[in-house]
Amino acid sequence: MEKKELRIVYMGTPEVAVTSLQHLVEGGYNVVGVVTAPDRPAGRGHKVRPSAVKEYAQSQNIPLLQPVKLRDPEFLSELKAWDADLQIVVAFRMLPEEVWDMPRLGTFNLHGSLLPQYRGAAPIHWAVINGEKETGVTTFFLDHEIDTGKIILQKKIPIKETDNTGIIHDKSMEVGAELVTETVDALLKGDVQGVEQEHYVEGTLRGAPKLFRDNCRINWNQPVEQIYNFIRGLSPYPSAWSPMYIPTEKETVDVKILKSEKVITVHNLQVGTLQTDGKEYIHIAAIDGFIAIKELQLPGKKRLAVDELLRGYDMSNDFYMLTE
Repeated sequence: MEKKELRIVYMGTPEVAVTSLQHLVEGGYNVVGVVTAPDRPAGRGHKVRPSAVKEYAQSQNIPLLQPVKLRDPEFLSELKAWDADLQIVVAFRMLPEEVWDMPRLGTFNLHGSLLPQYRGAAPIHWAVINGEKETGVTTFFLDHEIDTGKIILQKKIPIKETDNTGIIHDKSMEVGAELVTETVDALLKGDVQGVEQEHYVEGTLRGAPKLFRDNCRINWNQPVEQIYNFIRGLSPYPSAWSPMYIPTEKETVDVKILKSEKVITVHNLQVGTLQTDGKEYIHIAAIDGFIAIKELQLPGKKRLAVDELLRGYDMSNDFYMLTE
């Protein structure tokens, strides 16, 4: 079968899913339909907006379905009418079996890690937070349990010490899109078996649970290396944060820290102590050195380089980060 004959249904919603869809369309693959989330309110004005995938699909005149419920009989009937040979999922929702088992070649998903490592909602964030030297992308067949199906293909992505999640996210979009088309080509050739994930297990498996406000708070009672990785692992979104006490106002505000550097040194300061020259630097004491803040954001303000902040904000050495 030629790629123009293989009927593909693509499922995805956010911007990260557009790149793979675009590679398929521009590569001449036969995308007969797209499934994406219903339009939802977004932004400060809460205006109802279409998903990024919907916008791209409409620009290419690809038929669309936007089900509220994936078990809805009308949706299942419309999906079946597309007569897909293959379904591809990138950043969508958990599918019920009656959906993922519908095409004759099955349904595969693109995941942002080297499975079985970092199963879960935030694989890139947790790989950076944990100081990994590499991550990657995986295509695998959907099965009953989330992120556990047979692996088809993988590609590795190195993580530099200065990379944050935003950088690795952008790399993963491009590498992942290439892997999606390579997976389709392999399926077309009929030489894909899929390998059980247990054959890929090396060492302790690490998960990638969803990120919430509480698990984005910085713990200053840690080594500098761990705090540094935590900050870059949550940058640019959702951002690491810490409550900071302002003695002149006798109040505490939550500060987002978006970029930092490591200063490994011996000191006798209390953890969380802030040091600044009031002009160019802010250092926060950790147990084995300092975190040098490079970019931060105060409540209601835009993100600023630390020297920009200090030019317009009087910050003294009496400020400190709360550690409990």
